[in-house]
Amino acid sequence: MRRILLLGGASEIGLAIVAELLHTDESPTAVLLAGRPTSAHREQALAEVRRAGAVRVEWLDFDAQAVDEHQQVLDAAFRERVDIAIVAFGILGDRQTWRDHAATMRVVRTNYVGAVSVGVLLGQRLAAQGGGQLVALSSMAGERVRRTNLVYGSTKAGMDGFYLQLGVELADAGVQVLVVRPGVAVGRMTRGRRRKPLSTTPEQIARATVRALAAGRPKVRVPAAFNVVSVVFRNLPAAMANRLPF
Repeated sequence: MRRILLLGGASEIGLAIVAELLHTDESPTAVLLAGRPTSAHREQALAEVRRAGAVRVEWLDFDAQAVDEHQQVLDAAFRERVDIAIVAFGILGDRQTWRDHAATMRVVRTNYVGAVSVGVLLGQRLAAQGGGQLVALSSMAGERVRRTNLVYGSTKAGMDGFYLQLGVELADAGVQVLVVRPGVAVGRMTRGRRRKPLSTTPEQIARATVRALAAGRPKVRVPAAFNVVSVVFRNLPAAMANRLPF
């Protein structure tokens, strides 16, 4: 039986990726959702995965910031082979986050420290079992950090680079690592905010992710228009880049 592990068990994008995986491959699949025990979306997430067709769904208590507990959580997840692991947790923050030290460190501990912690442990376990696939949800914000997203963007830039090179390191062990760079995804994290140009949806991200996995790609941008935009974006003068609306 195929097994999928989603770290960030109530993530809208993560759940959409799981649903797309279940839709494109109807092999019997067990899904492990790892998330905060206090998540208000826990029951909804479990029900959503059952409706998508998983034959077994379990919840593992997981806190991205509690790095000392990560090994124990992943030991439990890897009691049996894990075929696909998805790292999909994160905190968005905003332009003013840097002014609050505690808020800044919550974003850093979650988006970067937590992501690197589980990445190391997942990489070790996937290699030890002889292979597997690892999906890391990054962001276009990490391609070039700007004043409007300096905390969030810098954490995504760091985790993005880590997972790209982790993929290089693990290739000979039969582990495929895919870094997903979406634009702003319309959902809970962005509710109440003005929709930005080149926004996307969890379902669009999921379809692009599954296609990129099947193609063996190391990274994918969503929407695809970012493949062109990013070339220009990386070379813009800083003063101009900081005025862009996305």
